[in-house]
Amino acid sequence: MNVTLIIKSYVNKDEVPSIGKMFPMIVLTDSMYPQIQSGDLIICNKVNTSDIKEGDVISFFDPSGNGTSVVTHRVVGITEEDGVLAFKTKGDANNAEDQKAVKAEKVVGVYSFRIPKAGRVAMFMQTTAGLIVCVILPLILFVGYDVIRRRRFEKANQADTAALLAELEELKAQKAAKEKNNE
Repeated sequence: MNVTLIIKSYVNKDEVPSIGKMFPMIVLTDSMYPQIQSGDLIICNKVNTSDIKEGDVISFFDPSGNGTSVVTHRVVGITEEDGVLAFKTKGDANNAEDQKAVKAEKVVGVYSFRIPKAGRVAMFMQTTAGLIVCVILPLILFVGYDVIRRRRFEKANQADTAALLAELEELKAQKAAKEKNNE
């Protein structure tokens, strides 16, 4: 799933990568506290913007920002600007509405649910320490386990082979003794 999201983020730089109509996002601020908190991983759904109503929580490209940052706030009003559908938004923990209305084309999706604090894990995994703990260390442990397992298997095989060779020698000796007695 992660590889799919990474590839999609490079192929379509102007879109938030998604799987089907769902996409994950990491919350960096407490502007939607207490419903959504900093460090949460939220899952949003792509929807038709005409289906959005007041009270919905939407994710959108910040019209006041650099054009790449995505904000998640509640819709407090629906208007039209220059004949285009637009949404007035506000963070639940903010004192005032956002300065600029969000045009429908800037809407990424509608908030569906959150996984508390999972965003912190995802952010940690993007650090060097996270890469070591979550990827490299498990690989080393897996390879180490495999080496130990193979050695145990080989020792067991060697013991079985030695027992079979001893039994074969015993059978040869018995056969030789029988042949000597028959003469």
